[in-house]
Parts: sequence; structure tokens; C-alpha cells
Amino acid sequence: MKSKSQFILFIGLALAGCRETVPPKDFPNVDERLHSFFLKFEEEARARGVEIDLNQTSVTAVVEELEGQGVAGQCHRPNVLTNDIVIDESFLSSSASDLLKELVVFHELGHCFLQRDHREDVYPTGACISIMRSGTGDCRDNYTNAFRAVYIDELFDPDSF
Repeated sequence: MKSKSQFILFIGLALAGCRETVPPKDFPNVDERLHSFFLKFEEEARARGVEIDLNQTSVTAVVEELEGQGVAGQCHRPNVLTNDIVIDESFLSSSASDLLKELVVFHELGHCFLQRDHREDVYPTGACISIMRSGTGDCRDNYTNAFRAVYIDELFDPDSF
């Protein structure tokens, strides 16, 4: 009886070892510190019925110091085939919340991947309608856990483009 139990245990362990593991997704043209935000962007798109594989695009992303007061990120599109995101080193290494960092990365992906322009619309409450706002308007950011889904819905809504 003992050898039968050992055999079953051996088979169970062998099968567990055969499980195929999926390696974490890698974004070779993206600074490693931004990978989690790129994954979240793809996941949020997929949750809204939009299939995105940022590895199949020309979007690159680096982290370096940006000039200008309050500039946390930029999207450079020098031509149709090039979409380069730069996230400010000081901002990324600051004590800013992950939610605020997500907003900045999603905003730049909105420009560089979704080809969205700024949207300055404001709710009657004074809150920004979109994370695609320029930051120069009078609206108030409301990208909080409570309203995050509303902003991401708007980001991927084709009628918002």
C-alpha cells in the first residue's frame, strides 16, 4: 500500500513539473520600469474588447530627465512609423502614486499608440472628462480608484477619438 501512495505522489509531482509556464511578457523597446504600465494598458484594452499587443507596434519608451516645469511625459511622433514615449526620470522615481504614474503613461500611450489628441472637455463638476487633457486647461484631475474605470473607458472609446 505504501508503494502505491508513493507512486501516486511521484506521478502528481511529475505532472506538476510538466505544467507549461508562461514567461512574463517582455517589451524590448521599453524601459523595464514601464513594463507593468504597458501590461496594464493592454489588459484594460482587452477588458473593453480591444486587442492590443504593444510589441507589434512601433512604440518605444525611455525614462530620462525632461526639461520644463511639471512635464512628466512626452510622446514624439516625428513620422508615421515612429512613436517614442519619454517619461521623466524625476517624476518616475518620485513619491507620486502608482495611479498618477499610470495616468501619465496611459496618457502618452493615448498619443503614441491610439493617436489621440488632447481633449479639454470638462464635466459640470469641473473635473476633466479625459486623461487626454493637456494640463493647461482649468479642469481638475479626478483619476482616482473610484473614477479610474470611467477614464479608461473614455480612453478606449472610439467615439472619443
